Amino acid sequence: MSHKYVMDQTKLRPDLLEKVEALSGQNVRDCYQCAKCSAGCPIAADMDPPPNQVMRLLQLGLVDEALRSRTIWLCASCETCTTRCPREVDLAAVMDALRNLALQEGVRTPERSVTFFNRTFLRLVKRYGRVFEGELIGMFNVGTLNFFKDVTKAPKLFLKGRLKLWPSLKGRKTANQVFKDVERLHSVRTEPQPAPSEEPIKD
Repeated sequence: MSHKYVMDQTKLRPDLLEKVEALSGQNVRDCYQCAKCSAGCPIAADMDPPPNQVMRLLQLGLVDEALRSRTIWLCASCETCTTRCPREVDLAAVMDALRNLALQEGVRTPERSVTFFNRTFLRLVKRYGRVFEGELIGMFNVGTLNFFKDVTKAPKLFLKGRLKLWPSLKGRKTANQVFKDVERLHSVRTEPQPAPSEEPIKD
């Protein structure tokens, strides 16, 4: 017996869809639901819904449902989906745009540990110029209340030279410039555009 899904017109968000397409540079209507992206995704089994169905939600205008999904946060941007797409849709870019939009819209993420890790990672890169693994692990474990997670692995990593006691500052100058460039581009994108002047038409 087939089930019918009644579309709620109040849930359609064409304004958010325009933002997704602008941020990603992709046209979601190019997707024709072959599902090759979901078939090749290494973590599709843990997603809700799989990548092709996220695209379908966008095509239907149900952007809010896509923003609240775990899928956009579980996506590792490995670009397997992008490589497999016969329509050359950069689905990884769409997922990235959805993550950015979710943060802008204040959508509560079901995968808090992912956003916390990302922010901590970038904070350390901005501070030192590259990630300092010891501090990253410590801050992440404390922030997610897993205080003793991986504690037995630290000595082994240290003895093999894979874990440093002090951060390196070699790349800080380059990293600072990258962050400044990103902030500058973001300010250009978000500043209001002047309204077109209404000048009389000259003969």
